[in-house]
Amino acid sequence: MTTGTLLAAAAGFALACVILAMILCALRLMIGPTAQDRVLALDTLWMCSMLLSLVLGIGHGSQIYFEAALLIALIGFVSTVALAKFLMRGEVIE
Repeated sequence: MTTGTLLAAAAGFALACVILAMILCALRLMIGPTAQDRVLALDTLWMCSMLLSLVLGIGHGSQIYFEAALLIALIGFVSTVALAKFLMRGEVIE
């Protein structure tokens, strides 16, 4: 097995695992019993979308996917902090 086919197989397997994780996170987001469960599922969904972008970047060998992953990570972090603050205090901006 050559290096190119091994990398393609590993990227395909990682892609399938990340998509499965995204489906399970979306399920938890829809049926989560509490708001905290839904925020945690949304945070994990952001992380899975970042990982999806990274895996696609590795598979295609393109730099733009890595920049998109960085943007997704930054937006996900800020939104998680805002949602956590909203759940704790009931308002985002004081």
